[in-house]
Amino acid sequence: MARQHGHPVFIANKNAPGVVLSTNSEFNEDQLQQLVHEHPDALPINEIDAAFEGAISICRELNTPAGPIDNFLITPSGLPVIVECKLWRNPQARREVVGQVLDYAKELARWSSADIEREAARRGVPSIIDIVRMRHPEVDEADFHDTLTTSLERGRCLLLILGDGIRGGVEAIFEHLHDQGALQFSFGLVEMPIYDVPGGGQLALPRVLAKAPVEVRHVIELPDGLRLEDETRAEDQIDPDTRALGDDRAQFWREFLAVLDLDDPDQPLPRAPRQGFIAFVLPAPSGSAWINVYRNITKGNVGLHLAYMRDTIGSQAVEALMREVGDDLIPDLGGTAARSETKAFGPPMDERHFGDLSDEKIRAEALAWLADRTNTFINVLRPAIRSAVADIEEADG
Repeated sequence: MARQHGHPVFIANKNAPGVVLSTNSEFNEDQLQQLVHEHPDALPINEIDAAFEGAISICRELNTPAGPIDNFLITPSGLPVIVECKLWRNPQARREVVGQVLDYAKELARWSSADIEREAARRGVPSIIDIVRMRHPEVDEADFHDTLTTSLERGRCLLLILGDGIRGGVEAIFEHLHDQGALQFSFGLVEMPIYDVPGGGQLALPRVLAKAPVEVRHVIELPDGLRLEDETRAEDQIDPDTRALGDDRAQFWREFLAVLDLDDPDQPLPRAPRQGFIAFVLPAPSGSAWINVYRNITKGNVGLHLAYMRDTIGSQAVEALMREVGDDLIPDLGGTAARSETKAFGPPMDERHFGDLSDEKIRAEALAWLADRTNTFINVLRPAIRSAVADIEEADG
């Protein structure tokens, strides 16, 4: 459901007429980063995860192998905070922003406190502990660095996506978080529209739109014959055949994403996994419903189907959708779409045999078909799931 907010009214004194403030369309991402750097207390961190309260700004554009972090902050206890600032004028940026902050977290999980110190120094910060002690002189340096290193190793951080004005449908970026792996992060989606104030100043009004706790885990439904694989094992624990298979799968999905052209600008795009399937999350809380796109290299088949997490709003939405309008959805999906006979509720699926997927011509045909079917499934099922979820939440509310 889209959020609606009125415009703030500026009243200089009780005798002056109020002035309705308008948003500042000239405010850019660089200014948004600077605002966070100079006024970190403006971030509503306590509403998202109180453990990160009092975060202190360290630097902007902290460089990592996944790219520069817009704003990097640390709590006095040594917990890192990552802020990605986005203006919502670029549909592609909306799709990729969650994947980007997750990449930051994954890269930092390989770092230590010394790595943070090194990169911060390159941004003109000679000593992180000195910055922290300017606000909290009682902080013990050894304890601080130990906590920071441990937090990095565990992926224990706060990820914030900060936008100037979250428009209808953009909250779908929150759906991407179901594929979070072993990281122990907390997440917040924060809107901070900027308004012009009479006299030349600006007013920032931060508000939390969505948040996720640490380590949300669910039992999920997968296509028959598929299973989740542990991608967190050390390289020396992975045998060469398994590594080669993972490389081949990742390459297949990279090629798939390269030819995929989605009509929906707000559909989150996943990263290319080292698994036999890739998920496109739908608008259900905590990513509890998604379109599962897969390949079966042994049979030479590719296909996709509507999937869900058991005992969640996502599964309730799929059940209600398929019970009430399931037969009507199939013609809209076109192709050879049908209702699954092996899963509860009979969710829609489609599959096609192509043959040897290592053959360049056959592979290209399979990828083109799969990309077209994925786009159609998203166009039909995304609004349908959103509506079913809204009905459930309204009934429960």
